Amino acid sequence: MKVWQVQYKGHDIRVENRLRGEKLIVDGKIQDEGIGMGFRSRMYGRIKNGDGAGEKIKVSLGGWFGIDCRIFIDDELTGEQK
Repeated sequence: MKVWQVQYKGHDIRVENRLRGEKLIVDGKIQDEGIGMGFRSRMYGRIKNGDGAGEKIKVSLGGWFGIDCRIFIDDELTGEQK
């Protein structure tokens, strides 16, 4: 399992990639999940409350020789990790 994690306005945004799929977890709650294997994946979520409430989260996973993760909040790149 590979994990990417960023803090944004006091919120914990976590992306997990496993052999059988991936998950977007915001503040401890799963907001999107991909099932199965693929070379690319996109997941979506939203900050539900507090500072940043209503802001959209988009996660892009993919790569040729490994998996890279890019986290966008309201269409701006917030976290990029390999």
